[in-house]
Amino acid sequence: MKESQKYAIVDIETTGHSPVSGDRMIQIAIVIMQEWEIVKKYSTFINPGKPIPLFIQDLTNITDEDVKDALPFEAYADYIYELLEGAVFVAHNTDFDLNFLQEEFKRAGLSKWHGKKIDTVELTKILFPMSLSYKLADLANEFHIELQSAHRADDDALATAYLLKHCWEELLTLPLVTLEQLHKRSFRLRTDLSQLFFDALVIKRTKTTLTDEGHVFYRRIAIRKMAPTPKSDGEELVYPQTTDEKMALLLKGIPNFEERPQQFQMMDSIWHALNTNAEHVIEASTGIGKTMGYLVPSIYYAKKTNQKIGISTYTSHLLDQLMQNDIPILEIALGKPIKMALLKGMNHYIDVEKFEKELKTQDDSYDQTFTVLQTLIWLAKTETGDLSELNVSGGGQLLIDKIRKTALPKTTMPLYDFYSRAIQNSRQADIIVTNHAMLLSDLVRNEQIFNSLGGWVIDEAHQFIQAAINQHEKIFTYMNWKYLFGQIGIQEDEQLFYKIRRVAIKKQLLNYPTLDQLEKRYIQMVNAFDTAMAALLRGVKDAHHQSKQQKIEVFVSELPLGREVLMKVSFTVQQWVDEATELIRKFTSSVEELAPEHEYLIEQWQYIVNEFTIKLSEWDDVFLSQDSEYSCWLELDQRSVPGSIQLYKKPIEVTSTIRKLMDPIREKSGIVWTSGTLTVPSNERFITNQLGINPSIPIEKLHADPSYYDGAEVYIVNDMPDIQAVSQSEYIEEVAHAVTNTVRMTNGRCFVLFTSQDMLRKTVNLIQESELLSDYMIFAQGVTSGSRMRLLKSFQKFNHSVLFGTNSFWEGVDVPGDGLSAVIVVRLPFSSPEEPAFKARANYITQQGRNSFTELALPDAIIRFKQGFGRLIRSSHDKGVFIVLDRRIETKSYGQQFIESLPPISIQKLPLHSMVQSLGNWYNEKR
Repeated sequence: MKESQKYAIVDIETTGHSPVSGDRMIQIAIVIMQEWEIVKKYSTFINPGKPIPLFIQDLTNITDEDVKDALPFEAYADYIYELLEGAVFVAHNTDFDLNFLQEEFKRAGLSKWHGKKIDTVELTKILFPMSLSYKLADLANEFHIELQSAHRADDDALATAYLLKHCWEELLTLPLVTLEQLHKRSFRLRTDLSQLFFDALVIKRTKTTLTDEGHVFYRRIAIRKMAPTPKSDGEELVYPQTTDEKMALLLKGIPNFEERPQQFQMMDSIWHALNTNAEHVIEASTGIGKTMGYLVPSIYYAKKTNQKIGISTYTSHLLDQLMQNDIPILEIALGKPIKMALLKGMNHYIDVEKFEKELKTQDDSYDQTFTVLQTLIWLAKTETGDLSELNVSGGGQLLIDKIRKTALPKTTMPLYDFYSRAIQNSRQADIIVTNHAMLLSDLVRNEQIFNSLGGWVIDEAHQFIQAAINQHEKIFTYMNWKYLFGQIGIQEDEQLFYKIRRVAIKKQLLNYPTLDQLEKRYIQMVNAFDTAMAALLRGVKDAHHQSKQQKIEVFVSELPLGREVLMKVSFTVQQWVDEATELIRKFTSSVEELAPEHEYLIEQWQYIVNEFTIKLSEWDDVFLSQDSEYSCWLELDQRSVPGSIQLYKKPIEVTSTIRKLMDPIREKSGIVWTSGTLTVPSNERFITNQLGINPSIPIEKLHADPSYYDGAEVYIVNDMPDIQAVSQSEYIEEVAHAVTNTVRMTNGRCFVLFTSQDMLRKTVNLIQESELLSDYMIFAQGVTSGSRMRLLKSFQKFNHSVLFGTNSFWEGVDVPGDGLSAVIVVRLPFSSPEEPAFKARANYITQQGRNSFTELALPDAIIRFKQGFGRLIRSSHDKGVFIVLDRRIETKSYGQQFIESLPPISIQKLPLHSMVQSLGNWYNEKR
């Protein structure tokens, strides 16, 4: 680093995002750093000459009162410009801060500022590719940087300065070869990081104290060494039988631990099941400490018997919680390390050889370059090689998919191969943590991994059914096929075929007629596919010509598709695959050694051939096989045809599959199934029957003490209209009215849960048009752009906010503490009777002479209803209201079952105006 280098770390707060549209600054802060020390700070409020929008005041805590005595930007412009002279401009999102500042300079009559810039968002995404979030507040928290008030320019600028220094220090810890790769590729980045990388590289080369210990090297890639497996001390652990013994144990790891009798009961039940090789089912509600309830007996049993225990979960969130939070706590309590192994499916892991070959490509796109840099740094840090650790952009996902592990190495090589490392770790572990998909895959694995375990705990057991469905699901996606076609191209397209053709001719491996024939096969394949898709769309149009819905779902069996058209696709794809494979044989059997770039071309070609082999199997499975045990349907969005075409094929029933997996385990070891949601009042064995669990095995129900729910209240609005008696628009007006009243009474922090995306969108549109919630930030699934997690993070960012969600928000979303005040249930969460997967299951039950409503629709809805309530109270300190707008909970005979599924808490049935008044009283009391 040039010791005299001056960095100007800048942060601004504004009335909005567009200075051209009249938005103005309300605060600016500049921190000057030289030699990685702060030498000057500058901060001032700025009078924007207009009122500050309420949501900006909410975000920044800067009010009109704060800026009333400040001057306009023009009064400060010259001094700010002077501070930036000769400096590298640094900001956490330079695209916003610098561009806004340039517009303000222009408006003040100053020339455009020129100089280098560093975006700490870009920098931290590269250097910390495993961070969950790159918001300044989240990074500050992760790296223990003080940030007193996020979204205040003075505090943000200071935190960004310390973040920049932390990045510099991090650069100096990287292996030399990694730094060299960073610098070499950094010239394609959006901001001027190359000089920073070069300065670190110079220091790394000259200071011998900065070594690369702790890494192994594959070609020019640094990989973190495999951590040694903790050695067993040989001391036998004695299971804590009494309450006092359990308390003494857990207080060592959790100083403020409070006794939970249900948790201790769960420990003893699991301890007994494992020791007697029994099968046991436990419904453990939120609040009893379920995870620690099964970890303690599992570890003691593994130590006692020297047998491994498997723990399987459904969500990555719970896997992370186990490995990062719960296991370390228990290690502290025990006073010794626990031999743990996290094991996922092969394609979760990176193939280092594939990645090394990707480094040789000439792809200079930003996304490719950026993801390569992230991956290089990640490989120097990761202990697992699990690609899900990488936080990459959507554009970078293509590279990630290319470097996934898809085949076992020819020889076991845990030094470089992370999947081999994981397998090796699992053989030495006491506890193997995995996911349901990995466990289910043992059914089709040539060499089973889990056949020697001494017992299993299946957490999130109700999701084991969905995991089994997903395991056998087949999906056809129009855009995936078109993408692969585009990768090949014809000679004129100058894509992969063009490049392969040139090399083949140059090396005299194939003649012109053979290559022309291969191109002809490609054209025939594409034409056959396009013809089939056109026939498919004609069938959909004929079946739904009067439909005004944007999204269409239709069973494939209902479409008049000619088998000849479908078989022609299969035939032409197979022809192309055969001839494309012959091309590979010609190259690989050549006596002349291929140049590295030509080897890479062949590997790309092989990848495409393999992909089309898989696609061909999917095509035959989805379109040509007749299987009554599966449902197969098409989905498309009429606004985006044919690009939105997708076909799904799912098993109707998976009980037999689960039995096939679990029966051999039942014969030799204990199995514990547990979840917070396993029963419904009228059909206690709804879940366990689908899991193939013997009806003679009882379900142990462990529920939190009623005091756990002291902060909860349930309201049933009993004067909402019957949706069957009014038009949809009238019902939506009433929903919007109820939602706006509730939101304004609780000051936001509300989830509004729908079962229909269409109703959600129309309700949100009506609320936005009315401007009744104009002071609130509204986030709506399917309306606001972004993933579910992005919407959730945005919702948590603002005090005055509302989140509208559909199916995926009913479960698996945690908003702890004061982050959530109310959950509003617009409709009881019955599946749509026309939803294809549900319809196929319902028909299957009906054909057996059973009642699909009582055996499927109702219990399925109650399970989801319980999960919806579970979003509200996640700890004994949480407070919130659960509001049901659907009158069926009161007017239908089955409504009482929904009520009985809730914990024992206060339930009030009131008209809307009384509910709002009562809600206001409750809210004021609880604050």
